[in-house]
Amino acid sequence: MDFLKFFKNKHFAQDMPLGRINRDKIPQHVAIIMDGNGRWAQKRGLPRYAGHKAGVEALKDIVKACIELNIKILSVFAFSTENWKRPKEEVSILMELLTKHLATEKDDLHKNGVKINCIGSLDKLPPSAQTEIAKAHALTKKNHKLILNIALNYGGRLEIVEAAKKLAAKICEGNLKNDEVTEEIFASLLFTGGQADPDLLIRPSGEMRLSNFYLWQTAYTEIYVSSVLWPDFRKDNLIEAIIDYQNRDRRFGGIKK
Repeated sequence: MDFLKFFKNKHFAQDMPLGRINRDKIPQHVAIIMDGNGRWAQKRGLPRYAGHKAGVEALKDIVKACIELNIKILSVFAFSTENWKRPKEEVSILMELLTKHLATEKDDLHKNGVKINCIGSLDKLPPSAQTEIAKAHALTKKNHKLILNIALNYGGRLEIVEAAKKLAAKICEGNLKNDEVTEEIFASLLFTGGQADPDLLIRPSGEMRLSNFYLWQTAYTEIYVSSVLWPDFRKDNLIEAIIDYQNRDRRFGGIKK
């Protein structure tokens, strides 16, 4: 057997999905609901925290892929306002993972030009997590290769309510008139203020719902559902989602020309 030819063909087969991507139609903002960690662990007879640890490895791979593909914003749903209902032990482990990986990964992310942007009601997180978040924000705030939005203690309805409170305060203080309120002004008061809305939302694990994530921002976002559980989600899965996105006709309420 010609082993050189074999390895060349193997490499080519791995790169084929990437070769099918239209570099002129790369989504600028990709959002991911990181779902399926518990089921991944259960299938392997492992405790749930093992699935969460594996999920962190998946995120690291997807961040690298987004940098390679020149995606400008990656938003990931890490911990929802509803997740506090989970067993205390699991919540504690999730917070420990968050704190540990922000501490250990922020330097590498910084070197690769990633801006870490944690969003949500961060003041409700444990003090140790808040400290690491503040350090990550300060270290990476000037980076522009990729914005990594990490939604923590986040809920789409909560976000809209908080934006409405800010809007009401502006009107009450006389800084804005009621008839001057626009969608653009309201959007600027969201946790993602100043960012473009997601072009593509990916939901691993086969679930067919938004789960209270980016309710305002996803008005015209293309949704892609994958049966792959999050810990197994890798670059090739992201590429397949992007290829599917590129084959869609985005009309934003209009008609095809």
